[in-house]
Amino acid sequence: MLKQNGSTDTLSDREITIARVFNAPRELVFKAWTEPKHIVQWWGPAGFTTHVTELDLRPGGRWRYVMVGPDGTEYPVKGIFREIVPPERVVTSDEFDEGFEQAINADLPQGIVMTGMFEELDGKTKLTLQILHATADDRRKHEEMGVVAGWNSSFDCLDEFLAKQVAHQQDDLTVTLPSNREIVVTRVFHAPRQLVFKAWTQPEHVKRWFGGCKSSMTMTVCKIDLRVGGIWRYVLHDSSNGTEHGFSGEYREIVPPERLVTTERYEPFPNSDHLNTLTLTEYDGKTTLHIHIQHQSREQRDGHLQSSMEVGLRETLNRLEELLKSIA
Repeated sequence: MLKQNGSTDTLSDREITIARVFNAPRELVFKAWTEPKHIVQWWGPAGFTTHVTELDLRPGGRWRYVMVGPDGTEYPVKGIFREIVPPERVVTSDEFDEGFEQAINADLPQGIVMTGMFEELDGKTKLTLQILHATADDRRKHEEMGVVAGWNSSFDCLDEFLAKQVAHQQDDLTVTLPSNREIVVTRVFHAPRQLVFKAWTQPEHVKRWFGGCKSSMTMTVCKIDLRVGGIWRYVLHDSSNGTEHGFSGEYREIVPPERLVTTERYEPFPNSDHLNTLTLTEYDGKTTLHIHIQHQSREQRDGHLQSSMEVGLRETLNRLEELLKSIA
């Protein structure tokens, strides 16, 4: 690549390399880098949230993420995958999409190629990110935008996310995203489904397991009118800051002990309504709990994921497992 003065940029003139060792297996780090349900929980500097609007993980496939700053400003980025070698390597173009330049009022670098390399180190993973620019001047522009600090902050978020994933790998919980508006949660309990249904629908039991992941949370309201058209409402009080978190909805379908369909709303956000379908399947004394969550939009679903939903749900269902042992 030629500079304007006719001299040739060397590879080192055009390259930025950032590396970090994560205390997590390579397969997990690769999934965190390439699966939307994980990406939205860590991508971007601390304080940012991210929406994955497109991700076609194959050579020639397109991706597009929208990072949203603390003030609500959107920073869209996109690219095309050039090479994918799971779980070792991902090569992609990296472009600033329409609207990014206006958001930061800067002359943006062009022709960026980003390579993520994943190296296993005795159960840990060294992630090396190589950012190659078209010219040394483009690299300078990128550095002046704060790319190194931004990626280091993102890696801090990834490190925190991976630590939580590793800590909870043994609880059999899985979270998948069948479509842009859906979340599916699956968990196996060592108890018959009659008992799981009872613990899920009777207030004296729900009070003992439902809640967030913070020890300062206590349930102050637990109302259950278990009939089609009946209303349920739970309120959690956080003693650390005095805030209350209300959840409520209506029962749409009840088939004990197999199926429960309800609406749900997080009361501080009136437009957070979604539909939950719980099914319980028993085999050999164990019960598989399956929750299908249908949101109104991709943005609503991503907001749910980014609210530490998976972490809180893991803690909640772990408490339910402990309760089931005590009432068996």
